[in-house]
Amino acid sequence: MAKQNIHPEWYANAKVYCDGKHIMTIGSTKPELHVDIWSGNHPFFTGSQRILDTEGRVERFMRKYKLNSQENNNA
Repeated sequence: MAKQNIHPEWYANAKVYCDGKHIMTIGSTKPELHVDIWSGNHPFFTGSQRILDTEGRVERFMRKYKLNSQENNNA
């Protein structure tokens, strides 16, 4: 059982806003939450994120450990 008078007030119907639009209702210790990013507009969750290998990570790894792709194919 929870101790009395030590916990913050719980708002079961707290509203979440993003860019001034009501997004969802959740439980929180604040009656309103204003967020910049949520899963509905984040590129990772919406599928619009593009993963780019701008630094050539595979090539850099191969050079660093002096691995040759032809050696790996013959093994």
